Amino acid sequence: MATASWDGSYDPGSQSDDSHHFERLHIEPLYDAFVCPLTKKVMRDPVTLENGQTFEREAIEKWFKECRESGRKLVCPLTLKELKSIDLKPSIALRNTIEEWTTRNEAAQLDMARRSLNMSSSENDVLLSLKFIQHICQKSRSNKHVVRNADLIPMIVDMLKSSSRKVRCRTLETLLVVVEEDEDNKAILAEGDTVRTIVKFLSHEQSKEREEAVSLLYELSKSEAVCEKIGSINGAILILVGMTSSKSENVLTVEKADKTLENLEKFESNVRQMAENGRLQPLLTQILEGTPETKQSMAAYLGELVLNNDVKVYVAKTVGESLINLMKSGNMQSREAALKALNQISSFEASSKVLIEAGILPPLVKDLFTVGANQLPMRLKEVSATILSNVVNSGYDVDSIPVGPDHQTLLSEDNVHNLLHLISNTGPPIECKLLQVLVGLTSSPTTALNVVAAIKSSGATISLVQFIEVPQQDLRMACIKLLQNLSPYMGQELADALRGTVGQLSSLIRVISENTGISEEQAAAAGLLAELPERDLGLTRQMLDEGAFQFIISRVVKIRQGETRGTRFVTPFLEGLVRVLARVTFVLSDEPDAVALCREYNLAALFIELLQANGLDNVQMVSASALENLSQESKTLTRLPELPPPGVCASIFPCFSKQAVITGLCRVHQGMCSLKESFCLLEGQAVHKLVALLDHTNAKVVEAALAALSTLLDDGVAIEQGVFVLCEAEAIKPILDVLLEKQTENLSRRAVWVVERLLRTEDIAYEVSGDQNVSTALVDAFHHADYRTRQIAERALKHVDKIPNFSGIFPNMG
Repeated sequence: MATASWDGSYDPGSQSDDSHHFERLHIEPLYDAFVCPLTKKVMRDPVTLENGQTFEREAIEKWFKECRESGRKLVCPLTLKELKSIDLKPSIALRNTIEEWTTRNEAAQLDMARRSLNMSSSENDVLLSLKFIQHICQKSRSNKHVVRNADLIPMIVDMLKSSSRKVRCRTLETLLVVVEEDEDNKAILAEGDTVRTIVKFLSHEQSKEREEAVSLLYELSKSEAVCEKIGSINGAILILVGMTSSKSENVLTVEKADKTLENLEKFESNVRQMAENGRLQPLLTQILEGTPETKQSMAAYLGELVLNNDVKVYVAKTVGESLINLMKSGNMQSREAALKALNQISSFEASSKVLIEAGILPPLVKDLFTVGANQLPMRLKEVSATILSNVVNSGYDVDSIPVGPDHQTLLSEDNVHNLLHLISNTGPPIECKLLQVLVGLTSSPTTALNVVAAIKSSGATISLVQFIEVPQQDLRMACIKLLQNLSPYMGQELADALRGTVGQLSSLIRVISENTGISEEQAAAAGLLAELPERDLGLTRQMLDEGAFQFIISRVVKIRQGETRGTRFVTPFLEGLVRVLARVTFVLSDEPDAVALCREYNLAALFIELLQANGLDNVQMVSASALENLSQESKTLTRLPELPPPGVCASIFPCFSKQAVITGLCRVHQGMCSLKESFCLLEGQAVHKLVALLDHTNAKVVEAALAALSTLLDDGVAIEQGVFVLCEAEAIKPILDVLLEKQTENLSRRAVWVVERLLRTEDIAYEVSGDQNVSTALVDAFHHADYRTRQIAERALKHVDKIPNFSGIFPNMG
């Protein structure tokens, strides 16, 4: 009999046969004639046997099949009597009656389900209602129309707001059944905010809700109209992309998310969103396989994306060649889109190298140099110049790539001339990029020489130097970096240009003296000045006149005091500054102002302090060389004592005169010395600090330290006293070790000179004469060194009696 509510004994979570359960929920009485004796279920396709018994067609056919397979007689399942014929006669009248009965029941049940679909119903009633809707939709596709026409879809959607997780999950599951393979139902579901609500379930904590939501979205995404809707929901594509790369999601969930995204790719706007959220492949596929319009559109968008470096390499490998082909096309919009994408990709060294191998250089150079018909507008030439700068600065050997007829390369003289011509005849943005191209081409000695030759042959030095004065910081920095790269090969030409024009040197000094941290530009400016010929008196004099050295001293002191730290350019900046400051010590004998500067700022003390810049080999080497220069001036700058005039008696009777005794004189320079005034190394612990550098691992530092110490043994000073000073500083063994190690030819030559001076002192000669290693080193120098060093080694060997001294027997032969 009919009942007003669902069967309360039904457990919605059980694994029982739900369809059978729903067939038992009848509003009208169930007649025995409707039920198949074999299946005990209401028949859908009743058929009658010859004996008048009625069964479900599928069930009786299965019975006969089993009889045949088992070798049994074909009998009626009810009477068990053998049948003469197994013809099945459709019971059309019964089927119609059952269908009418079923339709009435389902309509009544659907109405009951409808009344249960509200927030006030019990969880159990709602779950049963949803399950019934699933049941009838799975039973017949036509029932999906019934559900739609009964306006049940919005009511089902409302159940997504339920506080019960079970109800929410069952609702998502039901919506999937309702819309499966039904475009009309999908369209209704896509109305309003329903799709947005479903998307929200993708980020729910409960994995079951996420799984149901992504399954539903996948089904909805099969409809193009809904695809666009899903893509328009903020965050939908981002979440789906995240799910596809998740390690914690269910494998099927990941697969459904992936397939959903594949369906969403039908719309360009969705493809762009995917690319923006890290799923680039659809966009790249469009660039590879799309129509010309699509390729252009996708390339343009690729140029707007911010890509990490690994992705740039992947993109370059995947679509680099396609973009280069697009760049070579006749369509200006396509060329612009391709150039902007290539600009983005080429900004990483590894991806630049991929593009070079894909053939980017020839069309790029052609675009830059072409004038006339089909030439790029200047704004796009700027992009081309940027890409060229990126690829040239990637470290790839661009000189191996032909870029024009006759196997010309980018470094061919004509091409460098073209670059220089463009630099002189375009605006600041493109000039900056082209200068950066030249910076890349001059970064290695092998390629720099080609550029130097082209600059000299085109007379471009003056025009390049003039960029030092421009107000645009990036343009000025590119110029300074280029000149720094050129300075080892054309230092004198650059010095002449800086001296010969007004303002450039001042601008360089102004860059260095800016007190705003330490920039790459400042480090490059210091490096450029450091490379200019150190003995160019005119340049040093101009720097003295402009007060450059005072700025430099101030910056060096601040860096050493720790006031400026933590930037990546501190080391090259400090090295450059110290080298520039050391210039002043090369002109002391010609420039009184240089001596005055060194005294005023006590530069000798500063260079002694810099000897302790451990880890900064160049700073230590340059400081030791500067101290050598300063110490060489000590013998002329030391103040000789003034003797008091003799008394009257002494002038008449010389026997009464007594030699005046003057104390406090320098042992080595025989005058009144100080570190500040005469740059004497006996002050300020200079000797000990220089001796400490003799066991440095860098031979150039050792050589500079030994050269500074050798000034204490030079002609014009008290050599024997200089030897005593070195003995007191425990320098003898380290000096002999330098001789024995023979690190470089220059160092060996210097060591032989110093050792010969030391051996003039008998005590040292006596001690050393027993050291076979020293004798062997001196004999080696006597045999193999240059002519002058062989002479010095010979004298040294005489001091230790390894060569007989014939000077008393034979006259001096000169």
